[in-house]
Amino acid sequence: MSAEAKIAELKLDLSHPATPLGNYVEVVTTGNLVYLAGHGPRSGGPNGKWLAGKLGDDMTVEQGYEAARLTGIGLLTTLRHEIDNLDRVNRIVKALCMVNATADFTQHPAVANGFSDLMVEVFEEKGRHARSAVGMQSLPNNIPFEAEMIVEVTPE
Repeated sequence: MSAEAKIAELKLDLSHPATPLGNYVEVVTTGNLVYLAGHGPRSGGPNGKWLAGKLGDDMTVEQGYEAARLTGIGLLTTLRHEIDNLDRVNRIVKALCMVNATADFTQHPAVANGFSDLMVEVFEEKGRHARSAVGMQSLPNNIPFEAEMIVEVTPE
């Protein structure tokens, strides 16, 4: 199944890409590589309310997983806006996943799987990627999860 067909099947709304919170751009394309800036989870899409919380304190692993999935949806929205059609994706190459967590929290990979599982669900084998999942003392707006990714695309 194509990525665009999978997006439709999952009923994901990718119509409104996020806007930067500072002096940077959300995405840069150079050659066949697309670099996406860090995105965080918002309920109700990119103009919705930021999710807030810290894993190991006021959020469960399951809630973190859902936050990571929402973050992935935001990244896909920005990616589609940049390349027009997600069927152009050759491979999700690399992801950096950051978890807002207490010092004793150790389940960063389980949280980051919310992001990674979505990429595989949408792109199948092309969605399997190299990944780092790390803990952070804090993230902007107290979001529980942030991710950035590098994507290889076919030329237009």
